[in-house]
Amino acid sequence: MELKDLYITPFYLAIIYVIAYGVRDSVTNVYTKKYFIPALTVKIIGAISLGILYHTLYGGDTNNYYHQAGIVYHAFGDSFAAGWELVTTSGDVTPAISRYTDQMTWFGHGSNEYFVIRVAAVFALLSFHTYTVIAVLFAVVTFTGMWVMYMTFAKIRPQVYQELATAVFFLPSVFFWGSGLLKDSLCLGALGWLFYAFYRGAIERRNILRCVVMGMGAAGVIYAMKVYILLAFMPPALLWVFNEVTRDIRSTAVRILAKPVFLGIGAVLAFYAFAKLSEADARFNLDNIGAQSKLTADYLQQVSQTERGSGYNIGAQDGTISGMVKLAPQAVIVSLFRPFLWEARNPTMALSALEATYFLILTLRIIWRVGLFKTFSAIGRVPVLTLCFVFSLIFAISVGISSGNFGTLVRYKIPLMPFYLSGLYILQSMTVPIKRPQGRQRSVAAPSMARA
Repeated sequence: MELKDLYITPFYLAIIYVIAYGVRDSVTNVYTKKYFIPALTVKIIGAISLGILYHTLYGGDTNNYYHQAGIVYHAFGDSFAAGWELVTTSGDVTPAISRYTDQMTWFGHGSNEYFVIRVAAVFALLSFHTYTVIAVLFAVVTFTGMWVMYMTFAKIRPQVYQELATAVFFLPSVFFWGSGLLKDSLCLGALGWLFYAFYRGAIERRNILRCVVMGMGAAGVIYAMKVYILLAFMPPALLWVFNEVTRDIRSTAVRILAKPVFLGIGAVLAFYAFAKLSEADARFNLDNIGAQSKLTADYLQQVSQTERGSGYNIGAQDGTISGMVKLAPQAVIVSLFRPFLWEARNPTMALSALEATYFLILTLRIIWRVGLFKTFSAIGRVPVLTLCFVFSLIFAISVGISSGNFGTLVRYKIPLMPFYLSGLYILQSMTVPIKRPQGRQRSVAAPSMARA
């Protein structure tokens, strides 16, 4: 951060809030309007706070993104053609850009980080290469995806629109690690748009062509940076659509006959997509996934030795898929319910521990009050609950096994957190009566979410 951050950032913040107040009425309704500006504000606070923390204490990824985006920014100053080629390149080094790419450690065909550099470089052009403004613009872009995610959840279950706002916007880990100049921010925003596109296009069957384009764009953004998010989300999303479609079939006989057909088609599509991914990236070949997970976990555990005891151990990995399956239960527990309060070693871990404790208490509370059988029955019966919990479990297993330390895990797991907590709130509202003031109860019963 530099002196220019202090006098340029307020000007951009003023523009952002003028635009936000201008569009608020068109993207909210009477129930959700009050959350729009506060939700945007916490994203901006998260982005600025993360920048201050990294610049003063940690260093790391966000500083590297900023520095390498600066190389592209200066390339534009030397030659617009060279700068544009750096932003749009497929990874090939040409004489026009070679002197710039030689300065970048994250340039190349296999670099997931370079997508972030492209986006940051464009924002640098709009902000005179000011770190805080770039980080705030990342927060704004992420917020758009988070907002459509919230409106989708609120339209599915309007009775808990207040609780859903907490789940999507106000979890400290999510708005801190998922707002600034990091891959996590862009992936989280794109996941929100992908979720919205599935609901709008496949469930509501409205604006189908636009939703296909939107969904493909969001999936492309995730694919460019963290493809495992896509692998974890797509199967439960397709299952969500399948459950909604078959539920609309009135004839029981036709519905029973249709299920194997839809499941078969889905399985073939999933297998084909995974096969294509394996061809494009050897890391996701079935023979390599276990070994890659072991390498990642071993590396992060070594890193954790310098992070004041933030490492965890859920068991030895042998580099095979069967070995990963054996560790799945421990991975779910560590991703959803750890670190425990006594495992916190620093303020960021303490926040994560408080969130994990709340997840654990709310989960146990629902199971205790409703019963284990009825809880699982509701999850299997209600399509959106199936999506939330299946995605959360798949994602929890993948990041729980491969992370190896809580400092990394708290960043890696943020995509599952809004889905898991939203699932808990929706499940609670369907199985445990929500006590609200008598006058308010009638107004919350079924508010219209026509603008979702």
